[in-house]
Amino acid sequence: MKKQQIHILGIAGTFMGGIAQLAKAMGHEVSGSDKAIYPPMSTQLEQAGIAVGQDQDVSFLQSEPDAVVIGNALSRGHKAVEATLNAQQFYTSGPQWLAEHILKDRWVIAVAGTHGKTSTASMVAWILEHACLKPGFLIGGVPENFGVSARLGEAPFFVVEADEYDTAFFDKRSKFVHYHPRTCVLNNLEFDHADIFDSVKDIQKQFHHLVRTVPGNGLIVMPNDEPNLDEVIAKGCWTPVEKQGSSAQWSYHLYEQDGSEFEVRFQGSCMGRVKWPLNGLHNVRNGLSALAAAVHCGVPARIAVEALSYFKGIRRRMTLVGEAKGIAIYDDFAHHPTAIATTLQGVKNRLQKLNRPGVEQGRLIAVFEPRSNTMRMGVHAQTLPAAFDEADAVFAFIDPAWNWQLPLDAFKAQVTVADSYEALLTQLTQALQPGDTVVIMSNGGFGGIHQKLLAALQD
Repeated sequence: MKKQQIHILGIAGTFMGGIAQLAKAMGHEVSGSDKAIYPPMSTQLEQAGIAVGQDQDVSFLQSEPDAVVIGNALSRGHKAVEATLNAQQFYTSGPQWLAEHILKDRWVIAVAGTHGKTSTASMVAWILEHACLKPGFLIGGVPENFGVSARLGEAPFFVVEADEYDTAFFDKRSKFVHYHPRTCVLNNLEFDHADIFDSVKDIQKQFHHLVRTVPGNGLIVMPNDEPNLDEVIAKGCWTPVEKQGSSAQWSYHLYEQDGSEFEVRFQGSCMGRVKWPLNGLHNVRNGLSALAAAVHCGVPARIAVEALSYFKGIRRRMTLVGEAKGIAIYDDFAHHPTAIATTLQGVKNRLQKLNRPGVEQGRLIAVFEPRSNTMRMGVHAQTLPAAFDEADAVFAFIDPAWNWQLPLDAFKAQVTVADSYEALLTQLTQALQPGDTVVIMSNGGFGGIHQKLLAALQD
């Protein structure tokens, strides 16, 4: 393989940062640029020895790189994009580069869906690792079992989080159509990404494009209770399908209502018992999908079930930031009403499990910022309040520049709104009480409020 010089525009995103790490592991010379970079990606790139420049810097073109890989966050009009096109420099997208340079020689396990992609993909990768198969992976988060979001691994297996978002400004297909998986997990399908999709049917069309790429000797894993996915399969399917759910081929029996301990069943037979640090029925269901995918790859079912008990979770998925003054602070990536609701339900179940006679149970405090493009467009305005029903109090950051308001009267709990991170921090430190559990939810950095709140409480 010829060593190449590769520059990545938009390198700070989890996906593009993962591409950078994979290219570096293959022996290529890799650099990149972005407008903002923060942990964990900044840490991973630094550890990989990958230099990151300023967003508008075009000096990388002077060395005439072999390829410029352009992230989907960049569009026409961006200085570096325009300079690349004007120089007639070869460029490609991240998904296309991944497909051509890594996936074409691998057994690809792709995990798609509106929710749970990162968790399920991480579980699959860990099960394969536990079975000594040393998989490669590219995941939109950092699995605690690995400490990195991407790894080249060894042939044949490669696990990829398969995003339905568009590929690049010059390729408006969903990313996942590039991956050609042999094993495909479809977690769920809801309306999201309103900035590029007009309806659920638009998203279903893209998911069916993915289904069309799965070979007849492959496998599609999906829930038994997702009508939107059933409609996708009804459009045409040429691949065996296995389903998971309470009464499906892959099913479960809960020993703990918070989902921290359960029995795995396949076609009614017990495959083993999982006891892990995760909670929530959504994670149990994610685990079933991961098991089905791993077994299709040849892992014995009992070994796969055993592996899940050693799964440590993913950073920013109910990650404990710290405790101070009897107040526990958690960081979570939830930003869609369904994800928010399932996260808070799981926390509530765990708190009830820990409740002891004679000991007053603390409050569940939800803190969030509706920063996704879909949320700011107001698409989820009607369904958002009910997502917080399990919270005893809700705190929100709303940037005045977004020019919209929360329907405060629709919330079950009292909502406190701040127009700056500083104001939000002040409100929280004044309102929190010993015994409270605080869940901070955002798909961004949230102004570093997690550590700031912990420090303020410790002061």
